[in-house]
Amino acid sequence: MSRPAAYRSVGVVGAGAYGTALALAAARAGRDVQLWARDAQTIAAIEQTRRAPRLPGIHLPESIRATSSLGALADCDTLIIAVPTQALRSACRNLAEALPPRVPVISAAKGIEQASGRFVTEIIEQAWPGATAAILSGPSFADDIGRGLPTAVTLAAGDPDLAQALAEALSSPAFRIYHSADTRGVEIGGAAKNVLAIAAGITVGLGLGESARAALVARGFAELRRFGEAYGADPETLMGLSGLGDVVLSCASPQSRNFAYGLALGEGKSPAEAAGGKLAEGAFTAPVLAEMARAKAVETPIAAAVAAIIAGHIGVRDAVAALLARPIRAE
Repeated sequence: MSRPAAYRSVGVVGAGAYGTALALAAARAGRDVQLWARDAQTIAAIEQTRRAPRLPGIHLPESIRATSSLGALADCDTLIIAVPTQALRSACRNLAEALPPRVPVISAAKGIEQASGRFVTEIIEQAWPGATAAILSGPSFADDIGRGLPTAVTLAAGDPDLAQALAEALSSPAFRIYHSADTRGVEIGGAAKNVLAIAAGITVGLGLGESARAALVARGFAELRRFGEAYGADPETLMGLSGLGDVVLSCASPQSRNFAYGLALGEGKSPAEAAGGKLAEGAFTAPVLAEMARAKAVETPIAAAVAAIIAGHIGVRDAVAALLARPIRAE
């Protein structure tokens, strides 16, 4: 696989809010960007007005070009795929048909595939044979990135030199990327924190107070670490940006779709009503994460409770009561 020294050209697949924000971050790092979008209206808006429908109020520089052709990404030095986890396999298959696997492929998804229990780098490698997979994750809201506010995230690849080169190429003063070789730790942190954000939102929606939320987040993070270590994550990675950092952000703000989803559940809405037509990755991740934890005999009572609530097997108040009734134990 070739490794262009500067990764001058970046392709971003997915023109949602986060994909557009990452395109902006790459442009600010001095890269030429091809932003792939599915629909013609989004492309027309970007090309004609330099505005992105999913990231309102943000001007897009001329170095970002919009396209609906995957073939237009053929000359890019690296690709960032900014689609939901459950759509990642399909996106990679489409890319595999259009492009050779000659450049690094960075996923920005935070989840676990429901149908297979696969992590995102595994999905890329399975669906696009020969592709070199990496992952970008950490505490970052699309609006903050788009506005150029200070943000720090982690980029992981199996090859530490590649991870460093990509991090250096895509970083800018306001968008700082740390690099890692622990892809599993980074992707587990990003996936599990979404489930915890739903649980945190539920506690707030129920009016249980800030002390309850703090306890929930602390015990939930202990679950995340147990799960991560069982599946090969480095504990130090889970204490970093893509683990603890993302937990802190996602469990504290309604800007997080997962927190907002949990908040609506806590206020009495059904899982379908709580979604409100928006994607909450944690709703897809919770059941598969709970099942994977059971397979390794890892205790994850909070994740299991979230999965049961989403499946309609238990109400939010009964789930909280069950958690509070668990035996007292040493921490």
